[in-house]
Parts: sequence; C-alpha cells; structure tokens
Amino acid sequence: MNSDSIKEKGNTGNDGETMAMPGVAKLNILLQVPTPEALQLIPESLARRYNVIPLEVKDNTLRVAMAEPDNIMTVEALALRTRRRIEPVPASAADIREAIDFNYHAFGEIASRFSLEAPPETTLAAERLMAEAADDSPVAQALNMLLDEAVKSRASDIHIEPEVDRLRIRFRIDGILHEVSSLPLGAHGPLISRIKILADMNIADPRRPQDGQFSFQIRGKSIDVRVATIATVHGEMAVLRLLDKSLAILSLSQLGFFPESLEKFESMLMVPYGMILISGPTGAGKTTTLYAAVNSLDRVGRNIITIEDPVEYRFEGINQIQINPRAGITFASGLRSIVRLDPDVILVGEIRDRETAEIAVQSALTGHLVLSSVHANDTVGVLFRLLDLGVEPFLITSAVVGVVAQRMVRRVCPHCACEVTVPLIEQLAYHRETGEERSQFLYGSGCKACTYTGYLGRTGIFELLTLSDDIKRLIATAAPPGEIRTKALAEGMVTLAKDGMLKARAGITTPREVLRNAYTGTL
Repeated sequence: MNSDSIKEKGNTGNDGETMAMPGVAKLNILLQVPTPEALQLIPESLARRYNVIPLEVKDNTLRVAMAEPDNIMTVEALALRTRRRIEPVPASAADIREAIDFNYHAFGEIASRFSLEAPPETTLAAERLMAEAADDSPVAQALNMLLDEAVKSRASDIHIEPEVDRLRIRFRIDGILHEVSSLPLGAHGPLISRIKILADMNIADPRRPQDGQFSFQIRGKSIDVRVATIATVHGEMAVLRLLDKSLAILSLSQLGFFPESLEKFESMLMVPYGMILISGPTGAGKTTTLYAAVNSLDRVGRNIITIEDPVEYRFEGINQIQINPRAGITFASGLRSIVRLDPDVILVGEIRDRETAEIAVQSALTGHLVLSSVHANDTVGVLFRLLDLGVEPFLITSAVVGVVAQRMVRRVCPHCACEVTVPLIEQLAYHRETGEERSQFLYGSGCKACTYTGYLGRTGIFELLTLSDDIKRLIATAAPPGEIRTKALAEGMVTLAKDGMLKARAGITTPREVLRNAYTGTL
C-alpha cells in the first residue's frame, strides 16, 4: 500500500491527516532524541499501548517511530489523538520499548502529587494518615512512580536525601550516583513515612537508625527492596536498595572471568574441603560471585547451607539462614550450629571477627567446603587479614585453598562506542600492566541507551591467588606481604589492574574505569 492510499484512508482534515512512509530502512531510535513537544503529544500510556515513540513535530506533521508502520488503525488513532499528520518511521519493537522507558519520566508528576504549598513540617499524625492511606493515595502513587523510574533506569539504589530547601532524589546506576530529581520539601515526611509503613519500620521514631524490607511487582519483575534510614541535620534520609530477583542467578561464565581465570576458579570449587575467600570493598560483587559459585555446585547430592546478613536472594535446594542478633543468631553462633547439621558446603556471608574466622577455618579443616567474603584490598591482603583476626599461620596454610579479589567496572556502551586517543596517564598505566604501547581505546561517546554516560552495565575484574607450596612456606615463616605477592606474580597471578587493562584492550571497559576502581600503584 502506498503513502497516497494511506492519506486517503486516514484523512481527517488539516488537523488529523496521516501519511506513511513504507519501505524505509528501520531507524536506530536509541540514537534519536525526541523533542519535548513530540513527547507531550503522545502520553506514555498511549505510547505503550501502540508501541510507538514520537520523535519530532515539523509543519503540523508528527514523526513517530513504529514497530508496525503499515498499521493504518494505529496511524489513524494517533492522528485523531494528536490532531497532527502522522509520519510513521520503521523501528524494532525492542528498541521502541527501550526508548519509551528512557524518554518518559514521571518526576514532574511525582512532584505534582504533593502539595507545593504544604509546610515543610507536618505533624506525625498527619504524616501517618497520609502514609497509611489507600494504595491509590497521592503518596502511594508517588512512591510507585519513583520505584518505576528506578527500575526503568536500571538503578540499584534510590537515595532520598532532605536538604535545606528541597528533597534530593538520586539513583545509583552502574555503581555511580546520578541526581535525577528534586521534590518539594513538603514531600519528605509523607514519603519517608510511606516507606516505613511498607518496610514494617517504626514510624514514630525518626531519630534512631532503622532498616527493613518490602517487595513489589513492576514491569513483570519481582523486586525486593531493602530500606535503611538515619537522621541527618535536615531530617531522615533513606536509601532503598533494589534487588531484582530475575538477575539473582548468574553463572560463573557471566561474571567476567577470562577463560584461564575461570578454569582456575572452577578447579578451586572442585576440592572436597577447604576454604575459598572472596575479597573486595562494598559493592564489588562479592555476594554475586559467592551465589554463582554455590549455584555451580551439586545441590542434590550435597547439603549446602548459607548464613547471611541479610539473605538477599533465595534459591531452591539451598538452606539459607538469616542473621538475627536478637535471637542469638550471629555469624559465629550460626556457623557453630551449622557444622552439626551435616553440611557439605557452607557459605558464610562475611568473616568479620576472630570467632567467626576460627570456626570457619576449623570447619574447612574438618571436611567441609567453606566459601566466604573478607574485606581486604587484594588477595594477599586477605591472608594478612586472617592473621590480624588471630588465625594461626599454620591453620591458614592448611585450610585456605584460594583467594579471589574483585572489583566492578562499567562496560563500554556498544551503541556509541568509538576509538579515541586517551590521556597520557591512561597510556602509561596500560603500558605498565601489559608492556604494550597503545594510545587509542574504545570509549562510549554517550547516547540514549547509556543515559549519555558512555557506559552500559558492569562486569568484574579479578585477581586469583592459589596457595602453592612455596607461598604456604612464606606464610608459615611470617614473610612480609610484598614477598608473598612477588612470589604469586612469578607463579603467574594476574593482578586486578592487569586484568582490567586486558579487558580495556578487548574493548570491554576503559583504562579510566580500571584506574578509578583498581589502580593502587604509582606510574
């Protein structure tokens, strides 16, 4: 059907004419920036119903990206709604859905849900009434919109922070905080109270730090939300961590290991007993790696028990225990009880004190495979952290099978990646780790798909240390960290920085990301 026949079929006068342009190659709308005028003509609900995204208005004609540009009914419906001529532009359905998620933001509507004239300070009784209102109350709707925006933006955390004259909203996306909105200060009390009600927290106590959790369904996903609040000089701030259950189970091959490192880590997991430790700062992906490790093990023929604080994701075939200090369940007491439950594999969320460390080591020595995390800068640092906790050197050499240090780095956006010449400091850092001279690397120039950051998603960089006989001998003789590290490097250990630079060479990440996350040396 040609465009003239479409015009004839869909002609609604000067205000509603339609026209189509079939036969045009599909547009990559992820690289397009719709104009605000176009977005106002087609609301989000209509865009999702017909799977379209408006692009621009020119001379009474609205260009619209459509998955089915020859669908006359859709073209006519849009023309009738917008009172504009419609110029359909072919695009893939998946790209349109992603563009809708990116371009329609509800922050203006969220602010409108709260009365701009409301005084900054409201009574606790009023806050509670607003928070406990029906699910379709303005406060409840505003929180739902905020959670929806966070999921659309791939945020892992929502920060709600009161300031002198506004309520600042920030999302953590790919490990970096982005300020996304400012709400009127009058929204602070009702919003915090609504969150507390959902998370089963004490709404009457705004001074003590509290934590809780709740779940919600959105966009076909089940999301768990961990909530923490604390009083600041301007009022209570809250941080909501979003845990997407659909992303909980990752295989070891999806974590970012190079093939050689993956083979080495899998060989560690094959040992019948011993201790494997994962190290890194908060947010480095330690829990994800531990979950991937236990999920790679036989859950039918083995009794796998975990003790965590908190239990972030739940898995079939694994017995998971939640820390509960009020009930007397700590890492140490829980671990002591676990060893009487005939376990084959024990996952300890974190070794943070001497008692837990000693029980974990004894468990590894008595026929159990123990996996845990330890806060340390690198693999050798983990060994000295155990020494600092009071574990004897001979016990470390007998129990520890291997150590993994890791960090998370952002991935280069594949939609806008291009080679650029990097600053000298990045060239020097790359040369130091790889011995190669190189000045150009892939960087994202910034597009809609990556929120104009140049990065889309994250991957891990890793440092693996296996305890050879020579390294065990050095530990037993109280050798300094530098000597142990030198020996590990001589045996082929790849450092965090080198693993990151090798990923930069492969175009996975950038030297700047490696410097930001893993570089500790001097150039």
